[in-house]
Amino acid sequence: MLRNRHREPAPPPRRDGQRRTDQLIGIALVNLATLSWATNMALGRWLRDDIGPLTLAAARFSIAFLCFTVLLQRRPAGERRLGKDRWLLLGMALSGVTIFGPMLYLGLRYTTAVNATLINGLGPLITGLLATLLIREPMSRFQVAGATVGLLGVAVLISGGSLDFLPAIKGNVGSLIVLGAVVLWGVYSVLGRRVMRSRTALSATAFSIALGLPLLLPAAGWEIQTFPPDITPRLVLIVCYIGVVPTVIGFLSWNAGVRRLGASGAMVFYNSLPFYGALLGFFFLGESIGLIHLAGGALIVGGGLCSLIR
Repeated sequence: MLRNRHREPAPPPRRDGQRRTDQLIGIALVNLATLSWATNMALGRWLRDDIGPLTLAAARFSIAFLCFTVLLQRRPAGERRLGKDRWLLLGMALSGVTIFGPMLYLGLRYTTAVNATLINGLGPLITGLLATLLIREPMSRFQVAGATVGLLGVAVLISGGSLDFLPAIKGNVGSLIVLGAVVLWGVYSVLGRRVMRSRTALSATAFSIALGLPLLLPAAGWEIQTFPPDITPRLVLIVCYIGVVPTVIGFLSWNAGVRRLGASGAMVFYNSLPFYGALLGFFFLGESIGLIHLAGGALIVGGGLCSLIR
C-alpha cells in the first residue's frame, strides 16, 4: 500500500485554550483587587477616629482621579470622551464612588471588621442575582454552588467555627450600612460589565470616578465643618496609599477581571477578601492563623474553582 504523503492541514487553534488563559488572568486580577481592598477595610476601620467617611472617600478618589488623568493621556481619543454609555457610567459613578465609598467607611465606624467582612461575603450571591435581573447574565449552577461554598468559607473563617457571632449582627446598624454598600458594589460590577463591552477597564474606571467625584466633594466639604480630620503625616501617608493601591490598582484590576470573567464569575472570588484579611493580620499584626483559617481559606478557594466548571 502506498502511504499518503499529503499531510492533513493542521487544526485551527483551540479557543478553549484562550478562554482558559483569559479565565486565569481574570482570576489573578480580581484576587489582586480583593487583596488591595482587604488593606483598605483594615485601614478604614483604623482611621475611624481621625477622618470622616465622606472626607476619606473624597480624598481617596481625588488622588485616584489625578492618577487616571495621567494614565488616560496616552490612550486613544475614543477612550477619553463620553459616548452612548454615559448613563451607564453615571450609574457606575453613583453606585461605586459617590455612595459606596462613604457608606463602607460609615459602616466601619459602627461595626467591627469581622462583621463587615462577613457581610461582604454575600457579594457574589447579590451580584449574581443583580446580573441576572439587570443584564440577563445567568448564573450557572456551578457559579451558584461556588458562591455558596465560598460564603460558607467566609462564615467559617470569621466565626471561628462558633455561632455566637450571629446575635451580635442582629440590630447592628453598622452591619446594615455595610450590607447596603455590598449591594451597591454589585450594581457597580454589573454596570461595569455592560460598559466594558465597548470601553476598556481603564476608561470605565476613570470616568466612573470623574463623574462621581463632583458629587462627593461638596458632601466632604460639609462634613469637614462638623468633623475636621486630624491631619498628621501618618494620615496623609495612609490616605495616599488608599488613593493609589486599593483605588487605582484595585479598581483597574477588578474591572479588567470582570471583563474576562463576567460580573457573577468575578464576584465568586470576592470571597477571598476576608481570607487575605486574615493573612495580613498574621504577617503585619501578629494575629494567629489556625486550622479554622486554613479550612475557611480552602472553602473560599474551592468555591472559586467550582465556579469555573462548565
